[in-house]
Amino acid sequence: MSRGRVEPLCVEEVRSLAAFDALEAEWNALVKRVDDQVFYRHEFVRCWVEHFAPGAALRILTARNALGVLVAVLGLQEEQGHQYGVPVRQLSSLTNKHSCRFDLIADEPRRAAVAFLSHLMGDPSWDVLRLSDVPEGGAAWELLSAAKGAGMPCGAWPSARSPYLLLPSTVAAWTKGRSNAKPLRRRRRRLEEKGRVEVERVAEVEGLGSKVEEAFALEQSGWKAREGTAIAQAVHRRGFYTGLARTAAERGWLGLYFLRLDSRPIAFQYGLEYGGRYLAMKPGYDETLSEVSPGHLLTESLIQDCIGRGLGELDLLGDDAPYKREWTTQVRQHHWLFIYRDTWMGQTLQRSKFRWAPVAKRMVGRWVRRR
Repeated sequence: MSRGRVEPLCVEEVRSLAAFDALEAEWNALVKRVDDQVFYRHEFVRCWVEHFAPGAALRILTARNALGVLVAVLGLQEEQGHQYGVPVRQLSSLTNKHSCRFDLIADEPRRAAVAFLSHLMGDPSWDVLRLSDVPEGGAAWELLSAAKGAGMPCGAWPSARSPYLLLPSTVAAWTKGRSNAKPLRRRRRRLEEKGRVEVERVAEVEGLGSKVEEAFALEQSGWKAREGTAIAQAVHRRGFYTGLARTAAERGWLGLYFLRLDSRPIAFQYGLEYGGRYLAMKPGYDETLSEVSPGHLLTESLIQDCIGRGLGELDLLGDDAPYKREWTTQVRQHHWLFIYRDTWMGQTLQRSKFRWAPVAKRMVGRWVRRR
């Protein structure tokens, strides 16, 4: 190779589960050296695909350098969608609200973004590339930068603002100055008047099935069941969280916490412990005991346990909510990234998303306020 010359990356598409499975070791090695988050690991993505997109038309992009080393991946699927009622052919990230966050995984994000976008520009079978819940400053923003450089219509749409709490080294340091410490002490005493209060942490495979079912049943006893969003109410959700719990337990990542009153579960937190963080994926509590805030009491005990275990962060994931702001003021902003083909259709779709729809929304808002 001549001095200063950069060999082009070899881009290929993975379109079958078998081919995706064959990438596991290389995929995880790439994640480990680039951005070691559990949501980007092969096991997590594989579990998501198995339960949420078993028949998906996979279009997973991979890039290798001149030595054949895997240096970038972008998990995509091909699907038919709609934008403001208009049918669109889209390449979408392998994500939904249960996947928490997504990103381009690459040793050199800018180089990978140019290679992937060049590859896709030669394929006329899609109208829009949509990447969901990319964190602010994530590597996938290089795709948006490359698209702008190529004159392609594109844009970013704010999505989840996920609260997170940086944990100090001691419980005493965390407790000092907390505004909700005294109210929670009073509620804990009131709960203890009702019976024996215990916190349980489940991390092992043995007996895991019954523990997970306890959590599902508790979640389904409340408002989520009325809205049809409880885990146990859908086969794909139940399968995903059950399968992920087993995979996580086998690898030492599981952290399923329960608050129990006389052995009865009254709150739970389904989460993963990975990379020095606790990732709070799914909470639930007994709504008949809401006056003593069992969910908050469990969160307090969970944070204390995480500090004792040497973790540096509690990531509350998902979107912002008042109950999460009880614990922190810090948030991570995520976005949906959109890149459209530079065609009449692509330009029209981009304008409708980022120009006409926001203007119409503002006009309607002004009209409502004037009434």
